[in-house]
Amino acid sequence: MNGFLVFASVLLAAWATSLGAESVIWSHIKSAEDLGASHQLTAGWDGNHGDGRKLKLTPGRLKGHSWAVILPPAEGWDLANRGAVEAKIYNPGAFPAKVMLWVVGECGWDAVGDIATLAPGATRRFSCSLRETFPDGTPKIDPGRVKQVQIILFDKSAGVEVSGLVATGLVPNWKRPAARLDVPVLGDGAPAAGKRVRHRLAGDEKSGVYCVVNLPEDWKPGGSYPVIVEFPGNIYFTKDCYSTGLPDQCVIGYGMTRGKGAICLGLPFLDRKAGMPAVNGWGNPDDTADYAVKAVEEICSRFGGDRRNLILTGFSRGALACGYIGLRNDRIAGLWKGIHACQHYDGGGWGGATMDGARARARRFRGRAVFQTDNPREKFQALMDVMNTEVTWADSGLGGHATAMFLDDRPSTQALRQWFADLVKPDSVR
Repeated sequence: MNGFLVFASVLLAAWATSLGAESVIWSHIKSAEDLGASHQLTAGWDGNHGDGRKLKLTPGRLKGHSWAVILPPAEGWDLANRGAVEAKIYNPGAFPAKVMLWVVGECGWDAVGDIATLAPGATRRFSCSLRETFPDGTPKIDPGRVKQVQIILFDKSAGVEVSGLVATGLVPNWKRPAARLDVPVLGDGAPAAGKRVRHRLAGDEKSGVYCVVNLPEDWKPGGSYPVIVEFPGNIYFTKDCYSTGLPDQCVIGYGMTRGKGAICLGLPFLDRKAGMPAVNGWGNPDDTADYAVKAVEEICSRFGGDRRNLILTGFSRGALACGYIGLRNDRIAGLWKGIHACQHYDGGGWGGATMDGARARARRFRGRAVFQTDNPREKFQALMDVMNTEVTWADSGLGGHATAMFLDDRPSTQALRQWFADLVKPDSVR
């Protein structure tokens, strides 16, 4: 019996050791065709299937970021008790290559990444911690809901070779923070109760232009619902910020409503000549404003949006857009009953949004209230005075350039939810 126990202990120790060792997580990828959508690069395999092969990434000639996406197997990755995702990346070129490795959450959580500039001929092991947090301790990612691994190359990179994509470290199972919200996974198809889908307006069916529509869980045909209209941040990839510039990342509205009682509408920035969402900058501001008006009208006419209760919100570039786009002319400015902005606002100078222009736009506001999250009162109070409205100021305490604070029950988010509820309640009129 003692011999059996010793043997069992040895097996258990070996099993635990194997869990703590590196685990290959891309063995299900058989060819470049199994990768997710790449952007401005070509991908190819060198070597046999397994950990010994290399993924060669060669960017095209266009400027800006390029990337490749590695999708999980059909059953997903089991990373709840893993500490990190790592890969070796080699620069075979004659010039330095700036590279990022990202592990991207399924929806509503931020990504975790590692960034470095590789000298010619250099190899580095990139490591993305699955337990990384914002400065206040809020987790950046749910390791049980990983959408993809993404390798991003910056301008002037001649290409890289990626090998050894593995999950490493054995850690206690990840525990979900109390009251944390999961934004519904984005999909395609017709809008429906509780669904979050890409939606194309009439005339855009065959283009790359879309908005994101999330009807509430309690939505029913014939009902009337407030609408939260949201602009996303700019494309921005740094060690501490993963922002695609697409309406896919609009989650503030869902955080304000917890998925009930209101329609959430994520809007793109766009330039009609390009026929695609503008992930960097304003696109054409007039095109963007015109699209916003049309999208709101469709939501109201087709899905029961309440024209008396339209709220505009945005993060970073989207917060600037609350004034720069949302108050661009009397037509669009007349839509909003309230505005909420997070981490920036009109008048900071970015993209031509000067303070003088912001004052002129502010005079168009006809709504009832403004809520500012993580914006300095001393910088924007004078502009709020021009808007001649009630203003609430809140500090989230997150300590990061992200929207994660709206998916939990911290005091600033509770205050925002109450502000929204008070603003749209039946006895609250323009």
